[in-house]
Amino acid sequence: YNPEGIRVGGEGGQRSAVKVWDARAYRDYDDQVEIGTRNIKVALRRLRRFAREGAAEELDLGDTIRSTAANAGWLDLKMVPERHNNVKVLMLLDVGGSMDDHIKRTEELFSAAKAEFKHLEFYYFHNCVYDYLWKNNRRRHAERTPTWDLLHKFTPDYKLIFVGDATMSPYEVLQPGGSVEYNNPEAGAVWLRRLADQFPHFAWLNPEPERLWEYRQSVSIIREILGHRMYPLTVAGLETAMRVLSK
Repeated sequence: YNPEGIRVGGEGGQRSAVKVWDARAYRDYDDQVEIGTRNIKVALRRLRRFAREGAAEELDLGDTIRSTAANAGWLDLKMVPERHNNVKVLMLLDVGGSMDDHIKRTEELFSAAKAEFKHLEFYYFHNCVYDYLWKNNRRRHAERTPTWDLLHKFTPDYKLIFVGDATMSPYEVLQPGGSVEYNNPEAGAVWLRRLADQFPHFAWLNPEPERLWEYRQSVSIIREILGHRMYPLTVAGLETAMRVLSK
């Protein structure tokens, strides 16, 4: 690859230019998308771990029957807190650039995750994770969250899910200053390792067809950094990733 490859606007061919000088206007992923297939939700449910939390608002039928029988037939309702999935998920979503090709599938995943996981936190990044992320793409320059804050705020029991096509110049992963948007002081690879160390239960979901991964040098690099815990964003890939996250 050419570590000095610079493209000014326009469409990318190999998607490996180091710097792409262009006006970027990303939009947030929609979390209210009508799910195209319930299989996505079914796959995500492999990660559920239920617990009863909050106020008693759900009928415990078995206990009600037993208590009523013991009370000479007088109805004795027994309530329990509603069951909620108490798995905590931290989702980091690549947005813009080559990810525009995968908006529909990513929005389906994001919407399903919002529906399935009560404890879901999410942040955006572009191409690779560096020293800050953001929650709102329209205000990403004004409202940044330092990546160090995530490492300090969220406990290691969070399941970390990266979502991105990992398609960029290798320079963006391996070198300080590799970001296409600003002069990042530390390489993306450093931040990926820090996140993997903090959150041992992690997986990377890639919407790019798996048959193309071998042609993307950056995909190979990120897979190596993350111990090959990259899975295709397909139903089968999701199921495999959820099993890994559940261990």
